[in-house]
Amino acid sequence: MAAKLTFRYDREGDILNIDKCPPYPEQESEELGDDVIARLNPVSGEVENLEVLFFSTRLLRRDLFELPVSADLRLTVKSN
Repeated sequence: MAAKLTFRYDREGDILNIDKCPPYPEQESEELGDDVIARLNPVSGEVENLEVLFFSTRLLRRDLFELPVSADLRLTVKSN
């Protein structure tokens, strides 16, 4: 089953966190450019978390905000 994404905004740090799982110390970090940090699974290299730094200032920009990742978005069906 695909992981659900969790979006959290840290007002104090002005960071948008996009998580497939809770962050953990063993993850590797890679800067993707434009103040976006990817947290990677140390075994598979899969992106598990993204940190978008200075998020509120991005909302004031006139240019389009894009993340340098691809996604396969699907609706999840809740079972009773």
